[in-house]
Amino acid sequence: MSAPLTLLEAVTLALDYELGADPDVVVFGEDVGKNGGVFRATDGLQAKHGEDRVFDSPLAEAMIAGLSVGMAAQGLKPVSEIQFMGFVFPAMTQIITAAARIRNRTRGRLSCPMVMRMPYGGGIHAPEHHSESTEALFAHIPGIRVVIPSNPSRAYGLLLAAIRDPDPVIFLEPKRVYRLVKHEIENNGEAYPLDMCFVDREGDDVTLVSWGAYMHETLLAAGQLAAEGVSAEVIDAATVYPLDTETIIESVEKTGRLVVVQEAPRSGGVGSQIAAEVAEKALFSLIAPVGLVAGYDTIMPYAKMEYQYLPSVERIKDEVKKVMAYT
Repeated sequence: MSAPLTLLEAVTLALDYELGADPDVVVFGEDVGKNGGVFRATDGLQAKHGEDRVFDSPLAEAMIAGLSVGMAAQGLKPVSEIQFMGFVFPAMTQIITAAARIRNRTRGRLSCPMVMRMPYGGGIHAPEHHSESTEALFAHIPGIRVVIPSNPSRAYGLLLAAIRDPDPVIFLEPKRVYRLVKHEIENNGEAYPLDMCFVDREGDDVTLVSWGAYMHETLLAAGQLAAEGVSAEVIDAATVYPLDTETIIESVEKTGRLVVVQEAPRSGGVGSQIAAEVAEKALFSLIAPVGLVAGYDTIMPYAKMEYQYLPSVERIKDEVKKVMAYT
């Protein structure tokens, strides 16, 4: 049977399914056991699956990452949680120098089937270190995948795929949309494919690419633009590394225009990589320069001021109208 679930509930459902289906899966992190996590993504899992499968860790991100690597190298499938993405930096050494390199370092004798979940992004009026969108830091590291669901269905299917993947996956959960919408989800264990984009809306005039929380504003903008006579194709990147450039290129070859929407700061982001790929592989299909709607190159401001930082539907529409002015 299917049930209407939020993105947060879909994460819980996927974790519950894999804990029940695979005895090698373990879930751990700061407060994920007894309390069910700061956002309650693991609520009820310890009571159902036991303290040896779902357990709390000390407040030590480097230890969480190191334990994940050790477990994964010895045959377990750890799913760890970093409480907020802004807290991950003590764990970077283990992620970059160990998790991402084990397969290469051992010439394939060992793999590292670990998933590290992190709530990320702004929009909940949180203080500094609770609102970062630094996915590009991980998207620069060969050997790991970076997956960002945009809705409940994809959260369920992509998390299942991430847990089953033989290599490390950074799974970023856009907390602003944890409870925004509900999807009917059948708990059938069917995974979504990794390493591919999803075309959520077809169009002919301009290609819009986004991921995570900003798929919602991008789709809203596309709907409003349609009423103004602009046909926008909307693509959810979903796995931002490795990036499915073929789907994006195919769309740009059809529309001739591209606007990328990201919450992260403008400089050095995934959006810049997408623009570079299109410039290299589809330059002569472009009618207009590539547009980029992004956060600013500043620290995310506090509380309500973050909405001055975050891209809006109007900013997306304005950028589209700018590229549409080229004929």
